[in-house]
Amino acid sequence: MKKSKITFFIIATIILTFSFLSLVTGQQPGTQPLSKGDQQDDSLPFAIGDIEYVSQRAFIESGNRCANHLNPSDMKQIERNFQRDLQEVTKISPNVTGATINVYFHVIRKGTGVSNGDVTTTMINNQINVLRNAYSAWGYSFNLVSVDRTTNATWYASGPGTTAQTQMKNALRKGTADDLNIYTTNPSGGLLGYATFPWSYTGNPKDDGVVLLYSSLPGGTAAPYNLGDTGTHEVGHWMGLYHTFQGGCATSTTSGGDFVADTPAESTPASGCPTGRNTCSSTGNDPITNFMDYTDDSCMFQFTAGQDARMDSMFTTYRFGK
Repeated sequence: MKKSKITFFIIATIILTFSFLSLVTGQQPGTQPLSKGDQQDDSLPFAIGDIEYVSQRAFIESGNRCANHLNPSDMKQIERNFQRDLQEVTKISPNVTGATINVYFHVIRKGTGVSNGDVTTTMINNQINVLRNAYSAWGYSFNLVSVDRTTNATWYASGPGTTAQTQMKNALRKGTADDLNIYTTNPSGGLLGYATFPWSYTGNPKDDGVVLLYSSLPGGTAAPYNLGDTGTHEVGHWMGLYHTFQGGCATSTTSGGDFVADTPAESTPASGCPTGRNTCSSTGNDPITNFMDYTDDSCMFQFTAGQDARMDSMFTTYRFGK
């Protein structure tokens, strides 16, 4: 009898231990950040694909987390145009507060197998589910319409603004302004992703869409950016959002640098998951859990009501029914 009690105690201890580990390591994208706030040890090298950096912070500072960078003078003109266009559109119809967005998914590969960019159907479906989880609270859902696969080594390695990228999009893009085209490639220079903004559609419809590093999809190898929230971040740009650190600590009555009043300002993009980081003390702690910062996928889990309002207005003005 005594031996049985000891055995039961050991088994129970093992079960509780594994349950605890599951809670700690079972982070799902689009829910809440990891409980620990540790960043990667910046004394260690950090690699994305074949590109190695001296640290994760060096990767963030390289700008390769996302290629969407705008200068302040351009932003001011964009915002003036946006307010003008929004007023004209809302004279005709009310603001859209959500939509089902059709998604055309284009896999660009250099050969067969995931290591050559040939992402699996499961990875694609999981990426769509990550988008649904992130945007559903704000009224937006994503409907995967089609997936095509193209073997082209030049397109596979193309980056923003290149002739190869233009050729790829001209050949593959489908739908209209309110349809999302996602391309998975291996952009040059260790870039994780980039996107077009809504206001650029009219001038160049074929360019419209989101480009993602193939290994950033859920189950990919681009840790800690492999839970699918590079996709969430880039779709945020496609919906009209700027980075939370846009403009640094500069604030106004209408923005914290990103033209959204309820996102605290931050002077520089965050890396890792630095809980309690505060680089602009006048507006509170940095929004490290926001999808539009540069933190690890496991740290991101939210948009704000102000960002939702901006997405609604942008979608109404430049995408809905266009």
